[in-house]
Amino acid sequence: MSVFAIASLLNYLDRALLNALAPSIKAEFRLDDVHFGWIVSAYSLTYALTSPLLGILMDRAGLNAVIAAAVGIWSAAGAATGLSRGLTGLLGCRAVLGLGEAAGIPAVAKAGGIYLPPQERALGSALSQVGLSVGGVLAVLVGTPLALKYGWRFPFLVTGLFGLLWIPLWLAVSRKVPATYENRTAKFTVWWDPRLIALIAANILWMGLYSLWSNWTTLYLTEVQKLTLAESQYYSWIAPIASNLGAFLGGWLAWRGIRNGRDPVAARLRVILLSAAGVLLTLTLPLAPNAGWAMAIISVSYFWTLAGSVNIYVIPVDLFGPERAGFAISALVFAYGLMQFVISPAIGYFAKTGQWSTAVWMLSLPPMTAWGLLRLTVSGPARA
Repeated sequence: MSVFAIASLLNYLDRALLNALAPSIKAEFRLDDVHFGWIVSAYSLTYALTSPLLGILMDRAGLNAVIAAAVGIWSAAGAATGLSRGLTGLLGCRAVLGLGEAAGIPAVAKAGGIYLPPQERALGSALSQVGLSVGGVLAVLVGTPLALKYGWRFPFLVTGLFGLLWIPLWLAVSRKVPATYENRTAKFTVWWDPRLIALIAANILWMGLYSLWSNWTTLYLTEVQKLTLAESQYYSWIAPIASNLGAFLGGWLAWRGIRNGRDPVAARLRVILLSAAGVLLTLTLPLAPNAGWAMAIISVSYFWTLAGSVNIYVIPVDLFGPERAGFAISALVFAYGLMQFVISPAIGYFAKTGQWSTAVWMLSLPPMTAWGLLRLTVSGPARA
């Protein structure tokens, strides 16, 4: 799972560079926030549409072949972003990036289901979140200085190269580690399970704040808090670290509950409720008097968002087993991508018109509804 954490790092680094370097990219191509929202949507649409297909392929053809091809695609697309010459090029590169990265989260969940026992799967997801968080930090603390010195295109080219180097590393490691918990004879019966449909809906309700902070934090700091791009790097790295800590807390709380005899799904639902309550603190963001306070609130919001998210993304493995995890998790990825496709232009509109508070309110309240939906529909003993 540590090698998969590196893949998650590269996945999120390719994605987060757009957030970190957005002011420079907007300035060069004379884009506004609505244009930026459509760039995020182009990524999100292919991310959503291809994830179920990749999940099915992963379950049937195997984890290794699919993730190797996917990393190759997203690495090439990330590097190509640095060669873009305008809005059309950016839209195309980010769309191809979404196509490849749609395999990332289902692959992590499937790998966790194959190699980890049930009580450790949320912690395994949290370990993957370390990769995501480090990717977000590197996008700010390494990507921004490189962009200020060599231009914004250079960091995209470098990260694409590192992605291609990951592929032989994983193929070599996977040959030496046994797939302990995989049942290759299991039948594929997940398609219309009502619990999966409830999880899809809950993920749409839950992940709005994740989309906001993973794509718009730098623009919030430069537009609302009036920081320069150089100044923003001293703040925006904090939120990804906070999300990492939240992911580990969420995983640890679920692990403790399962160790104490609680059903895995019930243990995760308790953590999701706590996280939904914590997310409500995001509503205080419009009251922040300066950038420091704003980043503290954003970090708390990111913390609790990930504490719940790592458990939402593990419940399908509990219910349906690792041999069907590729499709089950890809359905959640589809939901996230579709949600982000829809809300990104709206966030862009609110940002362009100075209505950031509306976006914050719009995305902070649904997580509690997500918990209620899961509480009513996702029940019964875990599969594994």
